[in-house]
Amino acid sequence: MKSTPERPTGMTAFTVIWIGQILSLLGTAMSQFALTLWAYEVTGKATPLALVWFFWLIPTVALGPFVGVLVDRHNRKLMMMLSDLAAAFTTAVILVLYATSSLQIWHLYLTATISGIFQGFQWPAYSASIALMLRKEQYARANGMLDMAGEASYIIAPILAGALIGPLGLAGLLVVDLVSAAAAIGSLLFVHIPQPSQTEAGREGAGSFLKETAYGFRYILRRPSLLGLQTVFMACNFFDSLAAAILAPMILSRSGGDELILGSVQSVGAIGGVVGGFLMASWGGPKRRVHGVLLGWFCLGLLGTTVMGLGQSAPFWMAGLFLCLVCGSVLNGSNQAIWQAKVVPDVQGRVFATRATIAQLVLPLGGLLSGHLADHVMEPAMAEGGSLAPLFGWLVGTGKGAGMGLQWVIAGLLTAAAGASGYLFTAVRNAEDILPDHDSVGQ
Repeated sequence: MKSTPERPTGMTAFTVIWIGQILSLLGTAMSQFALTLWAYEVTGKATPLALVWFFWLIPTVALGPFVGVLVDRHNRKLMMMLSDLAAAFTTAVILVLYATSSLQIWHLYLTATISGIFQGFQWPAYSASIALMLRKEQYARANGMLDMAGEASYIIAPILAGALIGPLGLAGLLVVDLVSAAAAIGSLLFVHIPQPSQTEAGREGAGSFLKETAYGFRYILRRPSLLGLQTVFMACNFFDSLAAAILAPMILSRSGGDELILGSVQSVGAIGGVVGGFLMASWGGPKRRVHGVLLGWFCLGLLGTTVMGLGQSAPFWMAGLFLCLVCGSVLNGSNQAIWQAKVVPDVQGRVFATRATIAQLVLPLGGLLSGHLADHVMEPAMAEGGSLAPLFGWLVGTGKGAGMGLQWVIAGLLTAAAGASGYLFTAVRNAEDILPDHDSVGQ
């Protein structure tokens, strides 16, 4: 009798899952590109597209701590599969509605909400699984590979979708998305992902569902180094969102509405994300991960975001966004590696979901403030004869888009300052020394 072949483990297993996720991300990005074109053709407005993002983000943020409990309580591979199945379900619903000429804009809001709920399972389950599958020195490389996969899909998907939407149509691209989701689920079935052993922290956090939900917050609050890192991340996210939310209007305003320039800048930025992910995957990041986080934010703000605001032509915008996304890959990979090494595996689902909620909580606020500041404060102030034009006109010019350019400069300087501020606090600066690794004696 032949023995059953063992399923891949370790880096081999991670690579198999990674390939499945690349295919899934590519399929999803292609179908989203096609749906964006469909929605714009139907409505002729940008607001419905922003609302799709809003309806996806809100459940992801609000339900994060609750989802984290489920990730820790149940099989993590199953949680990732559940997320992929939910994404496939929403795609199938849209496909049926479109095929029967019943698809309406509000259907996209509903499916985005459903997708957002279940997408919350994917990131904490995937992140927590890395700590179980790989050695800690491989964490940063694995996170770099994930960043590279995500950014690569943004480069390739519009090209493929643009080439295939003619012969296949929206329905065909939705079918491609379903096939790619099946590939992601199949890759998970093929590998072995171990479950964590219970630790003292896991026993302490056990109890009712609400108690376990709150434990993610308690775990972070009791560890000043983790709280400090997350506070720096939250502040940088907020300041950065004041700029990121007005990327398209700033470039379109300053380029005379040139959509080709906007697309080119975004493509070069995505290439920066791939380069950053490749850098982390091959290099592994700085030995002191905290330098990758704090200096990463500092460089992103000062060399990336600020350059974007100062620039008044495509080469500057391309260089700025490229540097933003290179730095983003380094700081995200370094930060993730710290948390994966320091947080015990059997509570990582709760802790990671909680930290994601904390970090993302400011994004909707930053997005809302960004548009208001741009339309009602910065643009009028930097118009010809505006109140700030005499002071900053030499820096960013005047007229249409100049106010948003100045807003990018201010946001970049604030982001850089928030990143550098982490060095002022011992708990953050020496986080890797103060917090023992979860696999060390005494955990």
